[in-house]
Amino acid sequence: MRAALAAWLVLLSLLGGAGAEGVCGDPPAAPSYSVAAPQLSPEERLSPHMPGSLRCDACHAIAFQIEEQLRRAEGKVGKKALKESDYIEVLERTCSQDWQSYGVLELDGEKRLSGPGLPRQQPLSVLVSGGPAAPRRLSKLCHGYVGEQGEARIYGAHRRGAAALRQLLCHGDKGPCAGRKERPEPPKALQNEL
Repeated sequence: MRAALAAWLVLLSLLGGAGAEGVCGDPPAAPSYSVAAPQLSPEERLSPHMPGSLRCDACHAIAFQIEEQLRRAEGKVGKKALKESDYIEVLERTCSQDWQSYGVLELDGEKRLSGPGLPRQQPLSVLVSGGPAAPRRLSKLCHGYVGEQGEARIYGAHRRGAAALRQLLCHGDKGPCAGRKERPEPPKALQNEL
């Protein structure tokens, strides 16, 4: 053991001491990076309503969660259509979830919502997630979409595909993404028309 330790110390001294910081045998320290957390305005931190700048991302997150939960429920019954009582229950459960996996990050000076179903924003960023406001806002918006569109209409859009559901909730005439390009992927019908 002493011979191995001596050989290691000789090798380190020949290499100019690279990695010799710290206690002998410790791996070299990983390079450090510094990224600031997004600075949230009082509205973004405290308002019970989703800020307008985050509504499109929030809508896509909600559409993703609705799609995932309905798809799972259909998978349990063999991909058959759900009964009305079943899809109403799934929608209620989806909107009432904790939404803790979503948060706000800053990308090129613009605040964006990030989480499951939203495009990856940046490999090195600080995500301000959870907290009391973001989950309540997403839940409130989700319940609002279900109340506004109706369970049957939302389920019908789901049966036509994820793009149809996003179009119904997010990109309609009054949707939060109206006039913006579809994200995360454009509907296939629009791709074929180009």
